[in-house]
Amino acid sequence: MAVMMKAGVVHAKDDLRYEDIEKPQPKAGEVLIKVKYTGICGSDVPRVNGDACHFFPNVLGHEFSGIVEEVGEGVTKLAPGDYVAGVPLVPCMKCPDCARGDYSLCKHYSFIGSRQFGSFAEYVCVPEINAVKFDKSISFEQAALFEPATIALHGLERTGYKGGHTVAILGTGPIGMLTAQWAKIFGARKVVVFDIVPEKLALAQELGADAGINTLEDGFMDKAMALTDGVGYDYVYETAGNTITMRMAFQLAANKAGVCFIGTPKKELTFSVKEWENLNRKEFTLTGSWMSYSAPFPGHEWTDVAHYFATGQLKYDPRMIWKIVPLSQLADAFQWYKERGKVKGKILVDSEK
Repeated sequence: MAVMMKAGVVHAKDDLRYEDIEKPQPKAGEVLIKVKYTGICGSDVPRVNGDACHFFPNVLGHEFSGIVEEVGEGVTKLAPGDYVAGVPLVPCMKCPDCARGDYSLCKHYSFIGSRQFGSFAEYVCVPEINAVKFDKSISFEQAALFEPATIALHGLERTGYKGGHTVAILGTGPIGMLTAQWAKIFGARKVVVFDIVPEKLALAQELGADAGINTLEDGFMDKAMALTDGVGYDYVYETAGNTITMRMAFQLAANKAGVCFIGTPKKELTFSVKEWENLNRKEFTLTGSWMSYSAPFPGHEWTDVAHYFATGQLKYDPRMIWKIVPLSQLADAFQWYKERGKVKGKILVDSEK
């Protein structure tokens, strides 16, 4: 008789059910993880509330922490009882992009929590290489932020980041908070965060940012530029995926700056001729960032997060999480996203409730 477990299963658009499904068993090279916490990612929302789900029924969830419960044949680097964070990308390892170590660009990948069953469940099975061990001093809530933390670091490095310069962070969600911290860890002279929520700006400064700018206030751009003696920021990271802040990045950039769009836009984006001319006149470099991987897979981004979380240099504060919901109430959480302005930040899902 099959052993069953609870999971949040997507059966169709707007049809997410908390129900019993078969508990997975680890195959050769895989580990079975008892899931502790999973973050709801912005990419999960259209898979439940829209038409972005790859197949039905499906179990989403890819930002997760847990404990190894069982290992399959041939597993050598992990053992039952290890604390691990999930690495969701499963690259093909055969295409030219993978051969170069550009796993994020693989066109033939699978992905835990979208293209195969993920962690909105009591248990999930992943390849051994897709579980990163972390120190037991790190809380499971913090470890559920592993993937956002790696995305922040990957984005920081896309500009060829070097310490000793000024940095602007647009958006203070978890990825913005973490990008700001990475910039300080690696030697930024000054980090300034931008948002419209005073509490988030205050928290970012508690976590190490040098100043916060509320972009709803009159004269905010003059204040922001004054913090750089009028020359602009050497590095600008847009983390909100907001068309307003994406255009703002062009204004904030200094001559020869590095600008990275880490956030994913949800609406069409246009620039005026005057706005776009900043790119030419300032000769800044504009790049994007996609996921968080490098060679050897899954990359230094993941081992760096494990290290800096453990040392405490990369800080976690419970205020980075807006709400924790039981797995049994997962459907309610996705309903909140339909109510404009209701969701105020990151939601974690507790798989043990």
